Amino acid sequence: MDNNFTAFDGRRRFVSGSRAEVIAAIRTRSAKQPDMSLLIFDDSTGNQIDFDLRESADIPVARLQKSPSSSTGAEEARSPGRPKLGVVPREVTLLPRHWEWLAAQPGGASVTLRKLVDDARRKNADAEIIRTARERAYRFMSAMAGNLAGFEEATRALFAGDRQQFEKLTAKWSADVRDYTHSLADGAFGPEAENAVR
Repeated sequence: MDNNFTAFDGRRRFVSGSRAEVIAAIRTRSAKQPDMSLLIFDDSTGNQIDFDLRESADIPVARLQKSPSSSTGAEEARSPGRPKLGVVPREVTLLPRHWEWLAAQPGGASVTLRKLVDDARRKNADAEIIRTARERAYRFMSAMAGNLAGFEEATRALFAGDRQQFEKLTAKWSADVRDYTHSLADGAFGPEAENAVR
């Protein structure tokens, strides 16, 4: 599934949508305003990105974002594990006592490690949502609001989980920057803070 993106001209947001929708809007706008100050952000990460507007808007994002160092098909075919099931072989370094304990578990080391990882992910799900939302909002803030009044204080409030202070400090920012920052920060303040504003 493709990510959604948001494009700004300076501090004014003019389009949000799929890659194809954003590219179409950029092309239309740039034809009328070739000197626009274009910045594009990935809604899922807050990262600033670039599109090659000369390419077709129909090229899948996964193909564009594939690292040059990614494995080739031939290398993947030679890899151990079960690639068709999504199993990825990686090196794990443990002390002898860890290997002994893993070997004694039902199903062996691989099954036990997968269970341990799944359990940890379930236990830390809320913390991971909060961390991801804070980092996503911070990336955008750094790119677009670094020179705005209250940026440093708003950053501290974001990472401290102080939603009320965060919203107070960002209230005077331009509406598009403020609103997009708030949308990226959705989930950054945890369940208690979310319930407090309802």
